[in-house]
Formats: sequence, structure tokens, C-alpha cells
Amino acid sequence: MTKNSMVSPLRKVLVCTPQAAGWNSPKASKWMHLGFVHAANFSVAQAQHDELCRQLREAGTEVVSLPNSDTLSLDAVYTHDSSLSTNRGMVILNPGKSNRVPEGAVHRKFAEQFGVPIAGEIKPPGTTEAGDMVWLDDRTLLIGRGFRTNSEGIAQMQELLPGVEVISAHLPYGVGPSACLHLMSLMSLLDDKTILVDLPWLAVETVQLLQARGYSLVEIDYSERDSLACNVLALGNNRLLAIEENLRTNQKLREAGFDVRTFPGSELGINGGGGPTCLTRPLVRE
Repeated sequence: MTKNSMVSPLRKVLVCTPQAAGWNSPKASKWMHLGFVHAANFSVAQAQHDELCRQLREAGTEVVSLPNSDTLSLDAVYTHDSSLSTNRGMVILNPGKSNRVPEGAVHRKFAEQFGVPIAGEIKPPGTTEAGDMVWLDDRTLLIGRGFRTNSEGIAQMQELLPGVEVISAHLPYGVGPSACLHLMSLMSLLDDKTILVDLPWLAVETVQLLQARGYSLVEIDYSERDSLACNVLALGNNRLLAIEENLRTNQKLREAGFDVRTFPGSELGINGGGGPTCLTRPLVRE
């Protein structure tokens, strides 16, 4: 079972390879409809995913993969979004992006096969994506309300997590629903006291909440916003996993005292709008 944490040591993680998500199948022709920047290059994406998994294993994390499924779309490679691991078990989510709705059933089947308890499920008209969910601590879950996660979904999450304070956070319109900004597009917890932020895009009340809780905010280099500089995965014990293309932001993180490991994300991440947190569904954090 995992801690309700974004930053404690990551021991087990679920991924979905580009092959399992159909990046080398006729599904790949749907790239424009799904909001990808350009047509998917399967061989490059798979090589980058292999490096992501190598870095995770090198950090002491067990990596398990979803099986191929006809119901998965290209977006399924971003395994973070369709379930949430809690200390009560896995919550199966109902994504607000319609092509991603079938992923919940695939995550449920995986959990049942591997003996992961199911803590509940978000049902329509509630919509939720885990990219909008940030554990500030083990009893506080901040959830962004926007295009992919609605008020009904947030209310259902509160019902499923007794003893947890669920706080709703406004999200910006940005460039609109076609290129949705998740809450985790705008902030990544690095440790118990530090958050990497895209400050101008966070709502005032969210920034005030973080400041009131005593967090130190590290701002990304804004020239790297479009290459997902704010999307960084905490591995625990001061270690981070980031996209290698974001040189300036990664250097800022090193100067702040973090051990930053990187992998190439041009095709796998930046093309589809998902960084290392999006590409991983943490299952066990100590």
C-alpha cells in the first residue's frame, strides 16, 4: 500500500508502454484528434520510454506495465491520470477526456490481478483525472477543477477519502480544452517543503494556500514552459526525474540541492503533453 504522498521514496510504479498504447498501430493516425503536436514516432517514443524505465529501476523502483488492450488510446501511455493510489487502496477515476474513459476499467483489472484493493470509483456525471490531484500531505488532497475534473468528481473524491481534507483549486482556461492544463502541469512537489511552480498560471488562492503552509516555491525557467519543465517526478530522498530537454529548469533544481536524473522526452512526453509524473502511476511509496 502506498502512502498518501507525492514525495516519499517511490518503490513501485505502473507504466504503459507506447506499444501497449498502440503507438505502432492504426490508432496512431488519431494523433491530431488527441492533441498531439505531430504524428507519433513509435520507435523513438519506445526508446525514450525504455530509458524512463531504466532510470526508475536504477533509483530502486519496481516497474510494472499494463498489458496491451484494444480499448486504450495513445493517451494511455500517460498512466498517472486514470487512477489514484491512496492508503485505502486504488480509486478508479472517470477521465474528463472521452477517449480516456476506458482506461479506468483497465486499471481496475490490473489492480484486481495484482491484489491491489479498490477504494472506490468515480461515477458519471463526476469526472476526475489524477493529473489534477496533488497530495500536500497525507491528510490533504488539493484537486484542480477545470476541463477534466469537475465539482461532482471532487465531491465524490471527498466521500471516498474519509479523514482527508479535499481542497478544490481553480484552474486557468489557458489555451482552452484542446490543450488542457492539469494542476500538475503547474506544480510539482519536490519534497515536504519545496514545490516547483509555473507561478503566473497558478490561481492566487492556490499560491496563498501553499505559502500559508510554509512551502518554498521554485519557479521554472519560463522559456521551458512548453516543454513541460514544471512536470517533475519526485523519487524520494532528494532525487528527481525530469525531462532532459529542460536544461535551465533542471539546473535551477540542482542549484536548489536536488539530485536530478533525466531522460529524453521530446517524442514520448512533449509531443503528447505529458512529463514524467504523467507517464507513471505510483503504486507504492514508503
